[in-house]
Amino acid sequence: MPKGGDLHNHLAGAVYAESYLDWAAGSGLCVETARLAIARPPCAGASRPLADALAQDPSLRDSMIDALSMRDFTPRPGDASGHDHFFATFARFDAAATGHVGEALAEEARRAAAEHVGYLEIMWYPRVRDSAALGLAHPWSGEDFAAELAAIRPGIPALLAEAKADTDQAEARMRTVLRCGGTDADPGCRVTIRYQTFLLRVLPPAAVFAQMAYSTALVAADPRFVGINIVAPEDNPVALRDYDLHMRAFRFFHDLHPEVRLSLHAGELTLGLVPPEALRFHIRDAVEIAGASRIGHGVDISYETDAAGLLAEMASRHVAVEINQTSNEQILGVRGPEHPFRLYRAAGVPLVLSTDDEGVERIDLTHEYLRAVQSWHLDYPALKALARNAVAYSFLSGEALATAPDGTPRPPGAGLLARSDKARQQWALERDFAAFETDIVRRMR
Repeated sequence: MPKGGDLHNHLAGAVYAESYLDWAAGSGLCVETARLAIARPPCAGASRPLADALAQDPSLRDSMIDALSMRDFTPRPGDASGHDHFFATFARFDAAATGHVGEALAEEARRAAAEHVGYLEIMWYPRVRDSAALGLAHPWSGEDFAAELAAIRPGIPALLAEAKADTDQAEARMRTVLRCGGTDADPGCRVTIRYQTFLLRVLPPAAVFAQMAYSTALVAADPRFVGINIVAPEDNPVALRDYDLHMRAFRFFHDLHPEVRLSLHAGELTLGLVPPEALRFHIRDAVEIAGASRIGHGVDISYETDAAGLLAEMASRHVAVEINQTSNEQILGVRGPEHPFRLYRAAGVPLVLSTDDEGVERIDLTHEYLRAVQSWHLDYPALKALARNAVAYSFLSGEALATAPDGTPRPPGAGLLARSDKARQQWALERDFAAFETDIVRRMR
């Protein structure tokens, strides 16, 4: 069935380990066999050429796939939790991701097209490390946000120019890999892609603030970038310590640029992972202080102070929640009836299904729709509503389609389709639904 879009999708984590191994071997990278991690040359001491190692030891490839993903994960000494193994994978494949953004985008687009996903809102942006360095080059003065911004603002235009060039290059490479424009173009060429920038919440405040300033400028300057997120483990001690600061900084930029949309990881926590006090305010502060339009995960909603009031507020303000079932099970141990999906749905909070890190998790979006049926016994109209939400609550530009009382989009005029990216994507989804349902009826006769 058509699934609208995937709104919570980290580019680095969406690539399957097999691709990283192929890219690394072809680029002359190394493997640290003790850590089962891909490393940059020179290949000496604890590391050796990956291509040679794979050729000499056929079992190494399987061991590497397990280390770079959640495949066959079982707790053991030194790797005792799904949470720790999940987040450790990123450092193990980071070297292989460098220089292969175009190939990664092509892999995502090809997979999306194969499972009838028309829109991807991908967390990726160039010069993320450079923007952090921009902040660290200046002393952190506390919470004089205006002074902080004035100090780093002169360095932002050069980063924006480099970001545009990097994005142009990555997308050109993606189109080459997919053969876009040719007679044998891959269906992935038809998938609409936009990007969210992100901040690394575990960095020092000066670095996070600079990433926030640069991200805001990038979203304002380049229409391919449509929103800002904040990533890394929410339970990290630095992330917990600075959570209030991050939300206040978001509010500072939101007041300056209210048109820049936020989709924030918030409430990716559960009892036992952190003290109870840390479960009581993260989602509320992301909504009320930072001004988030969407929440990623939101698993700890029932622990929030006045959870019923917050649910009502999110429903009235149309703050959507991105539901990541497999990720929440692997990282938090939250599954099925323990997940707050039904709580959100009963309160009228808009919901979308998404993948989070489909390569690390060894899933795709179709798998998440299937899990929704198995976990919560959803019928086809409910799944269809979730797919529609994935476009309606996207950060695509332009006016959305008007809807009938039952939520069905009304046919648009030509003028709306001409000026609105969101309306065009919504109407394309309706055409896909019509074709899908006609085909199902034909097959049942």
